[in-house]
Amino acid sequence: MRITLGIVCLAFGTFGWLGQMVSAVNFPLAQKLGLQEKGDHTDEIFQRAEQNTARWDFFVLWTLILAGILMLINNHWWPYVSLIAGGIYLDTAGREAAKFLSLKQSNVRIGSSKDLKIAAFFFSLMALIALWVLVYTLWFLAARPNPA
Repeated sequence: MRITLGIVCLAFGTFGWLGQMVSAVNFPLAQKLGLQEKGDHTDEIFQRAEQNTARWDFFVLWTLILAGILMLINNHWWPYVSLIAGGIYLDTAGREAAKFLSLKQSNVRIGSSKDLKIAAFFFSLMALIALWVLVYTLWFLAARPNPA
């Protein structure tokens, strides 16, 4: 299970982190690549919020990549890094979903119907992976023999 989860963390984490790196550095390119919602379906304030969010995410989302690597090499730090990464990813998924819902309810244009479906899928997948990481890590820590 640890190896499978490590691969998932490494693959998903790398995809998300690289996507946010492109978004943070060159937002128009991210839009062309489909990593961000197109400008003709979004308000300027939403685009600015997404670019600033990408800058922050670039700073913190690497933690899932590190957790995946540490799981794969079975480094003794993997459970602790995984708890941090899982917490960050769960918070990010929930915060992004809340942001999208709030902006949509305020009639801010946040993307096409297709964009919103992709975002909902991605945030849901992000939350599921975060929960998998957190539950597995807590189970692992609870099952370890007490060295006392």
